[in-house]
Amino acid sequence: MELLPFWRNFSTAQRTPRILILVSLTLIILGLIPLYHPFYRYPANLVVDHSSKITSSLSYGTTTKYQKIIEQDDEDTCDVFIGEWVHNPDAPYYTNLTCWAIHEHQNCMKYGRPDIDFLKWRWKPKGCDLPIFNPYQFLDMMRNKSMAFIGDSVGRNQMQSLICLLSRVEYPIDISYDTDQNFRRWKYTTYNFTLAAYWSPFLVTVKESDPDGPSHTGLFNLYLDEPDPKWTTQIENEQFNYLILNSAHWYTRCSIYYEKNQIIGCHYCGLPNITDLSINYGYQKALKTTLKAINSLENFKGVTFVRTIAPSHFEGGEWNKGGNCVRQGPFRSNETTLDGISLEFYRTQVEEFKIAAKEGKKKGKRFRLLDMTQAMLLRPDGHPSKYGHWPNANVVLYNDCVHWCLPGPIDTWSDFLLHMLKLEGRRALEESLQLK
Repeated sequence: MELLPFWRNFSTAQRTPRILILVSLTLIILGLIPLYHPFYRYPANLVVDHSSKITSSLSYGTTTKYQKIIEQDDEDTCDVFIGEWVHNPDAPYYTNLTCWAIHEHQNCMKYGRPDIDFLKWRWKPKGCDLPIFNPYQFLDMMRNKSMAFIGDSVGRNQMQSLICLLSRVEYPIDISYDTDQNFRRWKYTTYNFTLAAYWSPFLVTVKESDPDGPSHTGLFNLYLDEPDPKWTTQIENEQFNYLILNSAHWYTRCSIYYEKNQIIGCHYCGLPNITDLSINYGYQKALKTTLKAINSLENFKGVTFVRTIAPSHFEGGEWNKGGNCVRQGPFRSNETTLDGISLEFYRTQVEEFKIAAKEGKKKGKRFRLLDMTQAMLLRPDGHPSKYGHWPNANVVLYNDCVHWCLPGPIDTWSDFLLHMLKLEGRRALEESLQLK
């Protein structure tokens, strides 16, 4: 607007050279910007705004509550956890430049991962479809509700993925009670939705007896019959609507097992006169204790999702003996099988889930199995490997084949979660209609 008086002071003949000069300068500046703009470091398709591909929050206000809850895709007859990975040219839905919640060790693009095809996949169940995560719909369903992630760093990995996916709608504010990074709380103020994270890698009470230990990863005293009070008291007091529970990976570490405050054995502790027990012995006992504790919480009336193990993909050696994960694409379902300790952990999770669900049903408790094992078994390409730190950095897990790049395959977990939340809404509606 202020340019008009300025331009009126010159004739057409006078303005022409100035126009040419301005156009030339503009072209030069546009040519220089990419050299300094941070987006230049990444392919253009990593920074595309996909918001037009998601139905706006306004459209959800025009649908009825019944329609939103009943929305489904052959979910009564289709097992969404069995399927294959298929190409998705629209992914990813955020970048490491647009989301602040990415943990450094999973920030693969920042640390120079050269390939991007691992980002371009989605899960296709056999016989049906699994819709891509819709952040508007998720937050609309979570209005005036709360959700807690309890477990290890892969659980934190999942929660950070969810925050990044939701960042297209809103960023949460930190409402944590203190500065302890192991126990954090965030709130999406527009939706009155609270998200919490409770670090408890063993789920039961633990004391580190030796920070080094036989394998230089610590030696831990695990009290297999005592649920970790750091999260159980919070769940009881906060009355969360949803819990997402995970564990397993830390049970490969050297541990001494206790029951009734007495040593009953250990896993690879190297101590005299202590029976060496299997990894899965301790894990099964601990998981049973954990699920029993949830069933005994009088004030907790929410839904517990037991998230099954996402297998690691070390090839060519163990994690501390040169093992790595360098594949650049997913397996087909007929190209690999679950085996070893991952299979043992998975069987234990399914078995203990069934026991807890049966017992919980008598008490009005609800347990659901968030079965991510088969889908993630097929994604050896989704780990940070060496791209979770700078070269030659002094880190414990140099080649990380346990956690998942962000963005990356772990973003699909939110597709599954939203699908299951829809089913919960449908069940709740059906139950309320039956009571009328």
